[in-house]
Amino acid sequence: MYGSHDGRRGVRTGRRTGRCTGLGRAGAVAAAGAVLLLAGCTSGPGSGPGPGPARGATGRSPGGERYWVNPDGNAARQVAAYTRDGDGASAALIERIARRPVGEWIGPDTPEAEAKGLTRAAAKAGREALLVLYNIPHRDCGQFSRGGAADGNAYRTWLEGVARGIGDRRATVILEPDALLHMVDGCTPQEFHEERYDLLKGAAERLGRQPGVRVYVDAGNAGWRTPDALFRPLRRAGIGAADGFAVNVSNFQTTQASTEFGKRLSAKVGGKPFVIDTSRNGNGPYRGGAPGENWCNPPGRALGDPPTTDTGDELVDAHLWIKRPGESDGDCRGGPKAGAWWPEYALGLARAAKQ
Repeated sequence: MYGSHDGRRGVRTGRRTGRCTGLGRAGAVAAAGAVLLLAGCTSGPGSGPGPGPARGATGRSPGGERYWVNPDGNAARQVAAYTRDGDGASAALIERIARRPVGEWIGPDTPEAEAKGLTRAAAKAGREALLVLYNIPHRDCGQFSRGGAADGNAYRTWLEGVARGIGDRRATVILEPDALLHMVDGCTPQEFHEERYDLLKGAAERLGRQPGVRVYVDAGNAGWRTPDALFRPLRRAGIGAADGFAVNVSNFQTTQASTEFGKRLSAKVGGKPFVIDTSRNGNGPYRGGAPGENWCNPPGRALGDPPTTDTGDELVDAHLWIKRPGESDGDCRGGPKAGAWWPEYALGLARAAKQ
């Protein structure tokens, strides 16, 4: 199983994510039959992915809905479980998640095997894998999702495994959520900054050598500071070697606010395009909690815009579900530990969705 993964805390950092625990092997077997037709599905009709743009090119990616749907994901397993129990209404709600592509977070122990398995499955379905790398040393600066590689050399070895696993297959990679932001906000101690910048830049460059890979460096959200605080660190972190950056990962800022934020940041880093995490932003950010707590399992949120590369904006390469809808942000508001699948929360997100 993968380790949990994180995000920024409170008003200073503002998100938290996590890897699921799943429903077990029996659920996986049951899911196989119930969601077989989900394999390779997308958020809408369309053909398979077309060739990717040249590295560093701006504009929308061709091919429409390109990303692979994992038929054995947590949401798919939950659909199978509800169907088995005769709860068709709940199964239909969770299918709003299960039929759409979400990020696959590569774990710390077997990166080559995981990356190979995911990208092979995607390629077999005529689709592209959406991968998230979250293993930077001193991850989450000692908070709920602390961990990561033991040191810089261990990280480089892990990253090399990811690159080998991807091979010449197609993948979009979201690079290290929070790694940059935790340096800017001071959460990560200064003594680790130089190495982290080197690791991020090296990762963007190494992955950029894979012919079918697009790399997007995580760059915060519209509710966190301003682009003026980010563009210089983003340059040091290797944005020049990346295809672009990602905003709103695991957060709740609206698509409109995220687009405006991304465009302001893009203007400061050479016009780089960006992707937006729309997984849970359908109702925007939560305003009713105590300061610093609105990031953790906020009530009343909704699934956002379905994943698509047809965004209608030349600078927005895609709307993606990078955070897995239905996974807990942490043990707050009655939720399980960070990263655990929480069907009740998933039902709420789907029930409130506008599409």
